[in-house]
Amino acid sequence: MNTMKFKSYLVAAIAGIGFAGAASGVLADSDEYFPPVNHALTKEECSACHMAFSAAFLPARSWTKIMTTLDNHFGEDASLEPAAQNEIQAWLEANAADTGGNRRGVMRNVAGNETPMRITEMPWWKRQHRPGEVNPAAFSRPNVGSKANCTACHRGAERGYFEDD
Repeated sequence: MNTMKFKSYLVAAIAGIGFAGAASGVLADSDEYFPPVNHALTKEECSACHMAFSAAFLPARSWTKIMTTLDNHFGEDASLEPAAQNEIQAWLEANAADTGGNRRGVMRNVAGNETPMRITEMPWWKRQHRPGEVNPAAFSRPNVGSKANCTACHRGAERGYFEDD
């Protein structure tokens, strides 16, 4: 086999391993990959106003509180029909950072009696976006607008990829 053909096969194999690793959860403990929302109703309802955030960003107790206070969802009324609310809440809780073996590192430095209401309040988020890593002024740029606009800086966010872009 000539060298060029071998290199092409090698690159293809490495790319395939990377893709398979992400798909199979090998990257589950990576700081750059969070399982994206794959639940149709959650994706539909949440992304009507903002990116549908990975359930693995917060503990189940946080999702419970968020879902039971949708009438005042960060200053907005995001109320849903009870059946839809219950279905989405169940999915978020089942896939949260502290359930089912998901994202143990996300829960580091979160006390058992704490119920963070914002992803940006989570210690892991603060570590990833600390000054020196991210310029604090970046969040007030017109194309960003807020710390909750993940897709402004992370092009693959909706697919679960949060590598530094």
